[in-house]
Amino acid sequence: MQRLSASFTSNNPGIELVWVTLEENILRQRVTTDIATGAGRFDIVMIGTFEAPIWAERGWLTPLVEMPEGYDVDDILPSIRTSLSHDGTLYAAPFYGESAFTMYRTDLFEDAGLEMPDAPTWDFIRSAASKISEQNDDVYGICLRGKPGWGENVAVITAMANSYGARWFDNDWKPQFDSEAWASAVNDYVSLVRDYGPPDATKNGYTETLNLFQNGKCAIWVDATVAASTITDPETSNVADRVGFALAPGTGLGKRANWLWVWSLGISSSSGHQDEAMRFVAWATSRDYTELVAREDGWVNAPPGTRASLYQNSDYLKAAPFAEMVLSSIKASDPAKPTVDEVPYTGIQYVAIPEFPGMATAVGSRIAKALAGEIPTDEALKNAQWVTEKVIERARFISDD
Repeated sequence: MQRLSASFTSNNPGIELVWVTLEENILRQRVTTDIATGAGRFDIVMIGTFEAPIWAERGWLTPLVEMPEGYDVDDILPSIRTSLSHDGTLYAAPFYGESAFTMYRTDLFEDAGLEMPDAPTWDFIRSAASKISEQNDDVYGICLRGKPGWGENVAVITAMANSYGARWFDNDWKPQFDSEAWASAVNDYVSLVRDYGPPDATKNGYTETLNLFQNGKCAIWVDATVAASTITDPETSNVADRVGFALAPGTGLGKRANWLWVWSLGISSSSGHQDEAMRFVAWATSRDYTELVAREDGWVNAPPGTRASLYQNSDYLKAAPFAEMVLSSIKASDPAKPTVDEVPYTGIQYVAIPEFPGMATAVGSRIAKALAGEIPTDEALKNAQWVTEKVIERARFISDD
C-alpha cells in the first residue's frame, strides 16, 4: 500500500502521507492508546474485527457513511461488512479479510506416501508431521505460532481449542480453562510443536513462521489464509510450486480451527483531516486499488477476502488456485456461533469484550511458558482459569456470589 500510494497522492496533490509501521503487538498498544485518549497522532489506523465495533460504540471512530460514488459497499462480503459495523453502520473499510486453513508441502507428502484430505483431523496432522519429521532432518513436520500475544499464539490456540469443543466462557460467563477440552487442546498443541516443530518456537509469530515456510523449513502450517499468495509467489517463496491447501483441522465435533479476521482502515474521530482521511481509506480499499495491485504485482497478490467481485474475476481465479478454499473458509466462519457449545460472546479466535486483550495476553504468556518447558500445561491452564475469573469478576460480568 505504501509503495503504491504515489497513485493516490498524484491525484490528490494537497495530501501528504506519513507512514508509521510497527510490529503487531506494539501496533495494537500504541494505536489503542492514541485512539482512546484522543491524542490525534494518527488520522488513519489499521485495526481488526475485534477493535472496530467496540471502538465504534465508544465513539472513537468516524462512521464511513459518505464513501465516494462508485465505492460499492454492497460488494463487500456480508460477513466482512458485518464484522466491521456497529448498529448497522460501517466504521472501518476492509483492506483484506482472512480465515485460517492448512498449508502443506505437496512434495514432502508425496515422498512420505501421504495424501492430505480436504478436511483433515488433528490426529491426521500429527501422524503426518511425525512421519515427515522422521524422513527429513532439515524440515520441521509442523509450524504453528508460539510467540505470546492475543493476536499471535492466542489466535491459533483459541481456534484450535474451539475445534476440540473448548470455549473461553460458558453462558454464565464462568471461565472454562479447567475443562477436559482445554486440557486436550493445549496438551496437543504443546506436544505437536515441541515434538515436530522448530526450536525456540515461542519466538515465532505469524511473520516468523511465514518466513520458515517460505524458506522450505515447514511441512505443514495451519494459519491465516492471507499467507497463500506469498507462499505461492516464486519471487517470495522457495517452495512456490510445491504448496497445497486444505481446510483447517478439526476433531469431528463440527467446528474447525478456522477464524474470521479483517485488517481494515479506520478513521480516528479525533483526526483533524477527516475529508482527506476518508478519501485515502476509500482509495486503499476500492476495486480500483485491487486492479492497481494486479497491474503492478499480478492478480495473485490482490488483497483477498473482502469483495465478492474478486471471487468472480476469472483472472484472479486463474492466478490464485487457493481462492475458492479461502472463500469457503471465510464463509464457514461464524463469529456469532464460534464454539461447539453455546457461548455468550461473539468472536472466533477472540472474545469480543474490551477486557479480552489484557486477559488473553496473560493467557498467551502462560501457554508460551508451557511450550518452552518452563511450566507444565496444567499449571498454565490453572493460571488461565485464575486470571480470566479475576478479570470477569472485576468487569462485573458475573455477580460476586
